Amino acid sequence: MIAGDTNHFKGKKIGEPVLSIRPVAKSSIATPTMEGAGVYLHRVFGFGETKPFDPFLMMDDFRNDDPAAYEQGFPWHPHRGIETITYILKGSVEHSDSLGNNGTLSDGDVQWMTAGSGIIHQEMPRGNAAGQMHGFQLWANLPRDLKMCTPRYQDVKACDIVSLADDDGTHVRVIAGDYRGYRGPIDGIETEPAYLDIALPANIHKKFPFDTRRQGFAYVFEGSASFGNAAKPFGVNVEKEYGGKELKIRDQSGNRTLVLFGDGDEVEVIAGEEGVRFLLISGAPLREPVAWHGPIVMNTRAELQEAFRELNCGSFVKTGAEGWLTSRGR
Repeated sequence: MIAGDTNHFKGKKIGEPVLSIRPVAKSSIATPTMEGAGVYLHRVFGFGETKPFDPFLMMDDFRNDDPAAYEQGFPWHPHRGIETITYILKGSVEHSDSLGNNGTLSDGDVQWMTAGSGIIHQEMPRGNAAGQMHGFQLWANLPRDLKMCTPRYQDVKACDIVSLADDDGTHVRVIAGDYRGYRGPIDGIETEPAYLDIALPANIHKKFPFDTRRQGFAYVFEGSASFGNAAKPFGVNVEKEYGGKELKIRDQSGNRTLVLFGDGDEVEVIAGEEGVRFLLISGAPLREPVAWHGPIVMNTRAELQEAFRELNCGSFVKTGAEGWLTSRGR
């Protein structure tokens, strides 16, 4: 914890250029769905239009307090052409993979898996003493020339993640990227993502730097806030349906709300009456074609078909095949 680092959060120094606030381009609520062997979760975005989120493909919110809703987990399954980022808030996830890796993620830990040419793994969630299993998984696309790179894992413990505290009670965990001179422990990622876990006390007004070359979003998972260029904490302009009609109203972004930003240099946030905690994520867009089916993401349909042909004939795993056999006890 780095406390009292006020200069990293307050206004700009004299002579610095005035930056533009990123407006809210879209606001939506995560939708309930089921994945794996019967895990109930909420899909933040994914399996739809990819351009607004490029280089990210999908994000799931798997917070649940009922073990029956998640204990079946995600048994052995393949990935190719992407990177998966798993962030655990409460509970734990036991993982094994075709490289022979085995381990457990728990409160505050992060796992960044580069699937590359192909990896087969399993993720089995376990609740804490209260039965809680809370976390998120984000999928990032790999560029065309690295779709078939060597798979790897980066497991990061909570104690290795920089946590910044401001005098007004603001907290920022820097999971990936460079935030005001502090770098997250995740490195070597091709899309150079920034991944922040931010908590603001009630009614606090903050601005956070946001590289103009990146696309990104915020995801609220505690409390509520206004984003964009709002002058008061009365929320952002969103569209809601009432009585069969779409109405444009001002409404604060609350739990399980995705906020997708337009162009600008900064993101402005005004916390609600209960404060807010949210993820702020951005990355450099790839602007490449996407051919996607299930856990495999390539650039062309032919590459996608080849991946599934290899999966069916047993030649999918290019690296660590011996580890795959060992992990399954063969």
